[in-house]
Amino acid sequence: MKKKILGALFLSPAASIWGGMFVVVKVVVEFFPPVELVWLRYLVAVVVLFAIGCWQHVDWRVKRKDLPLILLIGVIGNALSIVTQEAGTWLSSAQLGSVITAATPTFMILFAWWLLKERLTWMKISSVALATIGVLMIVGVHTIGAGKLLGAVFLMIAALTWALMSVLIKLVPNDYPLIQVTTIATATALVCLSPVVFVQCSTVPWHYLTQPTVIFCLLYLGIISTAVAFVMWNRGLQLTNAASSGLFFMFQPLIGTLLGWLILGEAIGLGFFVGVFLISASIWINIRYSD
Repeated sequence: MKKKILGALFLSPAASIWGGMFVVVKVVVEFFPPVELVWLRYLVAVVVLFAIGCWQHVDWRVKRKDLPLILLIGVIGNALSIVTQEAGTWLSSAQLGSVITAATPTFMILFAWWLLKERLTWMKISSVALATIGVLMIVGVHTIGAGKLLGAVFLMIAALTWALMSVLIKLVPNDYPLIQVTTIATATALVCLSPVVFVQCSTVPWHYLTQPTVIFCLLYLGIISTAVAFVMWNRGLQLTNAASSGLFFMFQPLIGTLLGWLILGEAIGLGFFVGVFLISASIWINIRYSD
């Protein structure tokens, strides 16, 4: 029980940080296209993560047999998932992004059953169903117009690949410090995206990097949303079974909606409070009764 609660204390803040990320991405993606934005975000994150790792005297060496797995995590989770998430948010809306990526816990249950041989229990399925209904109550059910269809497809790919990455993390030996795994995975994504950025270098509006709003958004995305949140999420995954940890992803739309009300003056209704209750109940049930 203590291990589950400690895992929740890492997973909840990480997902909450990403809840604010949708709003930030929606602002800064007006200045930089999704791929270039993710590249800049990871450039900031790698510098911060590497500095922290050096301060902690991390041994950066990785066994040859473990390297492919860590690189795969970087390609699937840090590159493909985040690029499709930000592209989907760009083409649709932050609210739609919150709703569709709420499918992540369902995918995590299936991947955990397939790759980790975790038991597929009715308790896990019911908890995810309860939390998903809570998300729909918070954000609302919106019709996806033709113009947002491509964005919805990208967001679904983002949910699928993030779920797979979160399960693959469980396969990494605990011998490696989390800061090391996170740094290598993030650096892998940076390398993957670099050719695209360099080819389009002449068309990227680099002059926007002098604007305070853009600088603030990049620092939030790079330091808080990537360096800090990725390490916390990965640590939480180590302490919680993969299927249960996906429930905490539901904090994304909850916090995103709450910030929209506090900062942007967006209205929230009874559905918000019902949704909060359902998500809280699903997480409590999972911590209390799951194996």
